[in-house]
Amino acid sequence: MSKKTVQNLISVGLFAFVLALFIFPEFKAVLIRGLMKIGFFQPRVETAKALPSETATGSVQFVTAGGEMHTPESLKGKVVFINFWATWCPPCIAEMPAIHELYAAFKNNPDIVFLLADADQDLPKATDFIKKKQLDLPVASFRGTVPASWYSGTLPTTLVLDKTGTLVYRHEGAADFSNKQFRAFLEGLVR
Repeated sequence: MSKKTVQNLISVGLFAFVLALFIFPEFKAVLIRGLMKIGFFQPRVETAKALPSETATGSVQFVTAGGEMHTPESLKGKVVFINFWATWCPPCIAEMPAIHELYAAFKNNPDIVFLLADADQDLPKATDFIKKKQLDLPVASFRGTVPASWYSGTLPTTLVLDKTGTLVYRHEGAADFSNKQFRAFLEGLVR
């Protein structure tokens, strides 16, 4: 094979790779998930501290697929993990297995609540999507006004509220929330 043929094959391969990233969200999600496994997209966690946040009491409600209604006020006394996501978002899809693993570790703990808030507000579609992916995650929809310090439109966005309802963690973009440091962070908040 000539050098020119090899260069052409590499060019076609790179073009196909880039094209697949734009056309197939699942392809991009698999790539991001692979990068997570080798250490990229790790959430940075530090000691929990209050982050700037306008008050959310009474302004936003989360409705789960099971019909439960949660407000920031009703969730006080529990650690709350909120993930804003969408079914069409490759980084959201990429981090779902890691969130599923994190949820599995904490789902029987009554002091922590997980809410995966569908940004498209289409709870039946989001629930079907999670089922098709064979994930066990508490899907929710939100009503009212979400504070801009919580969610400004970037997907995915993940928050953690401490037991007082204070925003202590915020991350925009995909992350491997199943890692040991993040689990330890949540465990420290639950105690």
